[in-house]
Amino acid sequence: MKHLIWRPLLSLLVGLFAPWGTATGQSDNTRKRAKALFARWDKNRDGRLVPAELPESARLNFRRVDKNQDGTISLREHTDYLTGGPATRPDGNKDLRGITIRRNIPYADTQNPRQMLDLILPRRRDINREPLPVVVWIHGGAWLGGSKANGAMQLVSFVSTGQFAGVSIGYRLSDEAKWPAQILDCKAAIRWIRGNAKKYHLDANNIAAYGTSAGGHLSAMLGVSGDHPELEGKLGKYTHYTSRVTCVIDFFGPTAFLLMDDYPGNITHNAPDSPESRLIGKPIQQAPKLSRQASPIAHVSQDDAPHLIVHGTRDRLVPFPQSTLFHETLKQAGVPSTLITVRAGQHGVRGQLLNKRIIQFLNRHLYGKSNTLRDEVLESKALQHDR
Repeated sequence: MKHLIWRPLLSLLVGLFAPWGTATGQSDNTRKRAKALFARWDKNRDGRLVPAELPESARLNFRRVDKNQDGTISLREHTDYLTGGPATRPDGNKDLRGITIRRNIPYADTQNPRQMLDLILPRRRDINREPLPVVVWIHGGAWLGGSKANGAMQLVSFVSTGQFAGVSIGYRLSDEAKWPAQILDCKAAIRWIRGNAKKYHLDANNIAAYGTSAGGHLSAMLGVSGDHPELEGKLGKYTHYTSRVTCVIDFFGPTAFLLMDDYPGNITHNAPDSPESRLIGKPIQQAPKLSRQASPIAHVSQDDAPHLIVHGTRDRLVPFPQSTLFHETLKQAGVPSTLITVRAGQHGVRGQLLNKRIIQFLNRHLYGKSNTLRDEVLESKALQHDR
């Protein structure tokens, strides 16, 4: 069979035994069966599938189903793929609501498509003004899936203001390379930004890292491991630049691998096939030194970047205490850290109110404005009405 089937649990999908990519019709009956399978896999009931929620055989083809490459699979993507229905990728050449995208720029002197970035700039900007601070987007997907392709959608609300430039980073996934390849890629991309700041009128001294889930983890790693000798690497031509970032926005990222199973959830993180174990290359408890190296909490020191952390209390994929422990560790070290708790929020919390908090955070740390952010508790229902 050329492609694997979106399986197991095929008993829910009688008539959908064709390989992925083969149309099987779009009857109401087959769509109902597809919806039932989606509901069974969607363990946290957030209406999206991430690799960690999927059976192994389905997980391997996550990127094929994730048509818009945002690191999650929607019900429509899932159903369209199984039924041969329409699914389109975003137009890589299209200007999007006031921004211009320059895609697939190599940052590591390779032609590996994962080691490329997208540069996202305001369509209208005054080149006589000061260089623009940069917000770097790092996608999620359990280090197993996802893509930089949807970074423009994540950054448009910031870049379109004309106050920021954006960069969306691709990085090698765990099926291609094991840790620390992912952070080495991200650091090479940060150095590329500094090496090309003059060319693109970017502010090399003000760079924010922003990511969700696995991307939140890598953003936090950038914030706490600046100039770490074992985690810098020699990728790209700009190794003489620092890989430090100015501030970090971490949405529900793992921070302490060896403690993840201390709290109940839908994933056994110590298992050999967990996202964390696949990232490390062996069960995490059997590789404690490497697992600690991959844990942001193990690198915290006084000179780390300020953090804005957002997490839902009912996250069943990355336990909420991962963020509270990290937040407290940062504060104890004297690092500015703000925790926004989303009460009853699951994995994938988002909303316009959270975007406003991000803008406040960016203005403070990239523009030096005096506004202050405090720890805050928001209700999940309020954010759902705010999208």
